[in-house]
Amino acid sequence: MGKTREKKQKIILPPELPPELLEDEIEVSDEDLQFLEENTDYAGFVSRLDTESITKHVTRVADVKEDTLEALYEKRLQKKAQQKEKGKNEIQVDPVDALPVKSLDGKLYYRTLSKTSKASEDGDGKDKDNAEKDGDEDVSLIKLNKAERRAKLKKSKKEAKKHGKDLAEEAEAVEETPQAAVLAEVKEDLTAEEVLENKRIKLAEIGMALLSDPETNIKSLKEMLETSKDENSKIVKLGLLSLLAVFKDIIPGYRIRLPTEKELEMKVSKEVKKMRFYESTLLKAYKAYLQKLIALEKQSVYNQVVMRCICTLLDAVPHFNFRDNLLVAVVRNISSPDEVVRRLCCSTIKSLFSNEGKHGGEVTVRAVRLIADHVKANDCQLHPDSIEVLLSLQFDEDLRKSDAKEEEDRTKNRKNKKRKNHEEPNQVQENERKKAKREMMSKMRQEVAADYKAATVALDPMERRKMQTETLAAVFETYFRILRHTMQSTVGSEEANATLTSGSFGPHPLLAPCLDGLGKFSHLLDLDYMGDLMTYLKRIASASNSVLGNSKQKESRSLSVSERLRCCVVAFKVMRNNLNALNVDLQDFFIQLYNIILEYRPGRDQGEVLAEALKIMLCDERHQDMAKAAAFVKRLATFSLCFGCAESMSALVTVKLLLLKNVKCRNLLENDAGGGSVSGSISKYQPYATDPNLSGALATVLWELNLLTKYYHPTVSTMATTISTMNNNASQNQVFLSLMSPQQAFAEFSLENEAKSEPSPPRRLNSKRRRESYAVESENVVAEIDMDELSNKLKEHFAVVRGIKEKERLRRELQRTESSLLLYQEYKKQNKNKKKPIKPKKKI
Repeated sequence: MGKTREKKQKIILPPELPPELLEDEIEVSDEDLQFLEENTDYAGFVSRLDTESITKHVTRVADVKEDTLEALYEKRLQKKAQQKEKGKNEIQVDPVDALPVKSLDGKLYYRTLSKTSKASEDGDGKDKDNAEKDGDEDVSLIKLNKAERRAKLKKSKKEAKKHGKDLAEEAEAVEETPQAAVLAEVKEDLTAEEVLENKRIKLAEIGMALLSDPETNIKSLKEMLETSKDENSKIVKLGLLSLLAVFKDIIPGYRIRLPTEKELEMKVSKEVKKMRFYESTLLKAYKAYLQKLIALEKQSVYNQVVMRCICTLLDAVPHFNFRDNLLVAVVRNISSPDEVVRRLCCSTIKSLFSNEGKHGGEVTVRAVRLIADHVKANDCQLHPDSIEVLLSLQFDEDLRKSDAKEEEDRTKNRKNKKRKNHEEPNQVQENERKKAKREMMSKMRQEVAADYKAATVALDPMERRKMQTETLAAVFETYFRILRHTMQSTVGSEEANATLTSGSFGPHPLLAPCLDGLGKFSHLLDLDYMGDLMTYLKRIASASNSVLGNSKQKESRSLSVSERLRCCVVAFKVMRNNLNALNVDLQDFFIQLYNIILEYRPGRDQGEVLAEALKIMLCDERHQDMAKAAAFVKRLATFSLCFGCAESMSALVTVKLLLLKNVKCRNLLENDAGGGSVSGSISKYQPYATDPNLSGALATVLWELNLLTKYYHPTVSTMATTISTMNNNASQNQVFLSLMSPQQAFAEFSLENEAKSEPSPPRRLNSKRRRESYAVESENVVAEIDMDELSNKLKEHFAVVRGIKEKERLRRELQRTESSLLLYQEYKKQNKNKKKPIKPKKKI
């Protein structure tokens, strides 16, 4: 038993401690270092140990009791707390007011001021004595009781409370300095710029992520949409433009159709689920983006940016969802007073009309329909650019040819059916076999055509024809509405005119582009409506100020000379486009042109329109009545006396062309005793006649050419001399028939182009004789202008005009005096008759 107990005691004894080794003798192996580097988490607590507190040595004083040591430790802790409170009660001096102090370790220290008042510092000096005593106590290790320590703490707290208000006032005074205010503002600006820059960087990062991989980052579209709710307008604009770039890039080339409930219940693959989630998220974000754009459109700050986004999206992806909403917004702003927005909308509409391959022509029909409704809603009071966009429409004339071919095929089939009824039975069997082969071939062709259509995504000719018909109907509806509105406002009744008001764009802002469109698309109009169109044009061209009366309200709605001339030009264009298929008398338009020439004013009206009317109505006509041609020659010669170089030159060119075509009218150049010609039906010239056929111009002479030879511009004077000598060398002047038109003359000699134009090289003609004659004429026309000669001619010209006016004034005064003398003589006669006594008759 004793042996067993000894064994147990030996087992229970703890192992002996390892021998103590110095740090220098300890060796660490490479494996241990590698283990520590690989497993840094295991040894991480070592770095967090407070080595200072571990290595701190407690200084013990000899022959000191434990109570004194405890008091010493408490006093040290109390001193540290007081130092901390002093640091809290101190204020750092502004770096602008004081220079810093640099320590040996390279740190900067600024001066500090205590919050206590100077009065407390200059008082009895109790604090200093207490500090000295504390220091002495620390040195001499004087013991303080707990009661003494508590009393001392209470005193310090009371003093702090007393001086708390003074410290707060001093702190406010320091903060309210102007330097501090400026620094605060600078800090606010810096923080705002930093926030703005951070938001920009965030937008750029999200946009780049979406563009790089849109399928995985499609959820980040919501974050970009949240930027439109920001208070800063710059961030909102940047967010809208960033979303525009993203949607423009990631929108697919097809319309997205969301799955139905039955399709969602079906089991599909992961790829299909992923594609459905991507499309639905994209469509929801795109819808929210468009709603935000339409909401911000009314605010003037975002109007231009919003319209730029809408127009860019409509132009880039007209095939995608919600295109009708975009189109409505664009058409609504097509007549905006803001020029930038108006140009954006007009250019977008023109791009849609010219690039119909993107949308198949459906957007074109919808846009033209919306423009027609917009014109109707605004009572034709829109900017002219809103109708000028219709001039960029393109129509296929081959569709009409295809319609004609289909009608021919139908007639052939009808004839073939009639022939089959009269054929023999053997021929019928052969025809049936041929018919079966044809049916097989037609089926094969239909299948090939269907495959080709699916591959090329081409429109069916029937659908294309239907869309073109709808577009033309909307266009001509708009044009006829504008003509009807103009006619009602000019030649309507007084009650109707009283209800009409002129808008901010003028009384008739849409008439000029409407007439241009009718001149361009009149060949596509049905012949049944041509009669109504010509009657509208006649009534509008005949509207003048005399019809409307003298009131200012009516005169403001009257048509200008340029608009009435455009009506005449459009009427002639319509007749030529339809190859003179209409039986319409154009004599009324000649009468209007004959009267409008006298109403023309160069500063008010457009000379280009007048030159175009002279070319189309007078120069391009092959056969004209002699009396009418003579009347226009006389009227244009009188017209060239009154206006500038460009107008006079275009009128003289027209006179020359009319005299070249009508040889009998050259009698106006002869100064015979009986006048220009005796062959006219009217023996006397009537200059105030409204009808050119009743003016009797053949009974007069072109005396205006003699005055025009002294015109101040050498080109006009040269042209007048050539016309006056035309009867002598008519063969040489035939060259000028194909050289210059009234439009070219007005463009070359207008005041705007005359200063910028350079001498053009001589034109190449076919015959040598024409080249020589044109060279001689060009040398006379392009002669250098002598200023002295020009001033003399101007003086003579204005002297003659002044003399004519003076003679007219004297003549009126003479007539007035003569009439007054006649009245005076009659008055005298009446008085004499009253004064004479009545003599009695003598009795026989």
